[in-house]
Amino acid sequence: MVRNDSNHGVLIVGNYCHDVLIRNDTVLAETLGGAASFISNVLHGLSISCSLIAKVGHDFKYETSYRPIIVPTSKTTVFHAYFDSISAPSGHSDRVLKRVCSCEPITPSDLPDGKFDYGMAVGVGGEILPETLEKMLEICNVVLVDIQSVIRVFDSVDGTANLVPLKESGFYHLLPKIGFLKASSEEALFMDVEEVRKLCCVVVTNGREGSEVYYRDGKVKVSPFLANQIDPTGAGDSFLGGLVTGLVQGLAVPDAALIGNFFGSITVAQIGLPKFDSRVLQRVKDEVQRRKLSCSERRDEEVEFMKPEGHEQFHSSLCSAKLVSACAMQECLKDFPGITREQGFLSQNNGQSKQLLDPLYDEPN
Repeated sequence: MVRNDSNHGVLIVGNYCHDVLIRNDTVLAETLGGAASFISNVLHGLSISCSLIAKVGHDFKYETSYRPIIVPTSKTTVFHAYFDSISAPSGHSDRVLKRVCSCEPITPSDLPDGKFDYGMAVGVGGEILPETLEKMLEICNVVLVDIQSVIRVFDSVDGTANLVPLKESGFYHLLPKIGFLKASSEEALFMDVEEVRKLCCVVVTNGREGSEVYYRDGKVKVSPFLANQIDPTGAGDSFLGGLVTGLVQGLAVPDAALIGNFFGSITVAQIGLPKFDSRVLQRVKDEVQRRKLSCSERRDEEVEFMKPEGHEQFHSSLCSAKLVSACAMQECLKDFPGITREQGFLSQNNGQSKQLLDPLYDEPN
């Protein structure tokens, strides 16, 4: 991909929403939600230029760095995420996600004029239309799509979220024009990865196992970062924010995915939209610049999928940055006095503790 300096950086498209986290009929937290909020949070923290298109209703509760489009006749999208103490047959904790309210979809006419280096289609409540994605493909050099934007559907009675096969989504014909398709390990079951990777790069997040990059000629496993999981909401979105940051900086895809894993691991250790310690952000910026300089011989127009030399050292450097983050997490939890670290775990029938949701990157939205 040839970068055009007259372009506007990153375009994020997806609605903000209100997230309500519920366990055993008790509200644990109410937070700003929507993939766009988590992604823009990462990009803003790392000083990456971006524009954001999100719609909300007249009842929108939060102040944001990127102002949404307010629809006076609509309400903001609301999700209730129900976490149960009882383990599912798979061994994972049950979670039921319900869309309680839905704001208007984002249409092609809502998108800005001009060109962008990267576009991100990251809807959570069905707000990304096929024609909107087509318009993004016209105005963005490379488009990243979160698969939940295109395969998530909602029950017409109670709003329960379900997934449909990618081939039945109405978006499959656009895959050859997409640069990257991101999916959690659970969402990846709704497509044929071997078939799709021949059409576009597929990135699958696997929680504690890290992530995997599938491209036409092979696949690459990208190492994880340790995390104390409190709330998995938005982990995959923060991953996308880190991934696109690396791509914007010209890093190889595995290096960019490492940054994604890094921010996903920070996100799960907090409730709702994460707060990033300024010292951590500066360390990441410095490490990314060092990495960029060490790989400067790679031509800008090439997208590199293989792990470049020094990849493991880059991982170690980011691990060091996380040591600062670990101290900051304790401070962030003080914002939620009713929630302790132990409440990030669910009690199973056998009395043993279990994390709120597993794997790390299976997020409500």
